[in-house]
Amino acid sequence: MGKTELFLTTIIFNIFFAMFIVAVMIYIRKYKQRKIEYLNEIQLKNEIHQKELLATQLEIQQATMQQIGRELHDNIGQKLTLASLYTQQLLYENKIAGETEKIDQVSQIINQSLQDLRSLSKTLTDDNINQKDITTLIQEEVDNANILKKCTIHFEHHFESIDLNFVHKNVLLRITQEFIQNSIKHSQCKNIFIKLNTSEQNLWELKIKDNGVGFDLEKVLSNGIGLTNMKNRATIIGAEFSLESSENQGTSIEIKLKKQP
Repeated sequence: MGKTELFLTTIIFNIFFAMFIVAVMIYIRKYKQRKIEYLNEIQLKNEIHQKELLATQLEIQQATMQQIGRELHDNIGQKLTLASLYTQQLLYENKIAGETEKIDQVSQIINQSLQDLRSLSKTLTDDNINQKDITTLIQEEVDNANILKKCTIHFEHHFESIDLNFVHKNVLLRITQEFIQNSIKHSQCKNIFIKLNTSEQNLWELKIKDNGVGFDLEKVLSNGIGLTNMKNRATIIGAEFSLESSENQGTSIEIKLKKQP
């Protein structure tokens, strides 16, 4: 074999070897891309599944609460009503002063229990959430929490009503309740500030902040059930959820919810 043929053979070999290396690199690159796409698809499916699971849990919880509320109203409520009627009849028939006073006390206890039961039943059946606007629901929660006088809660909004369905109102209300309860129990705060606003980006924004002791996010996020519940609830309605806290600087959350068409 002459030098020319050997030279050409070497060149051809190098060309094929280079093409082989390029082909292998392209294959590896495409393999990595397909792997990334596959992992992203799996993650997306998991997120969708998790969202559907959370929504299903909320529906089951709602149905269970409604069933309990109806049972309280229809069964126990009827029995308390009957007991109240019996005590009223005893009051009418009994003329002994000492006994009449005792029967009247029993009647008052039964009637108060009946009122409390009806209020609880109404709450469990979610009539309160269905019938009222989110601003009213949050204000009622604020008023109830302020009665405890553990800290002062301030609620600010610049509109009378927001057009939200039951699920959205329920989630925002439960997150607000969770934050208030956590702050009262753990933060040693003096004030809690709640703001519900609308932005130019077609979003509803719910911001809640306390001026308590705060905490280290890295230490709490791993086992903070209340924080996880709030984030999971926000996921159900497709809202953005952010949390900020630092020691001695208080804690705040922000929820951004796209307005419904």
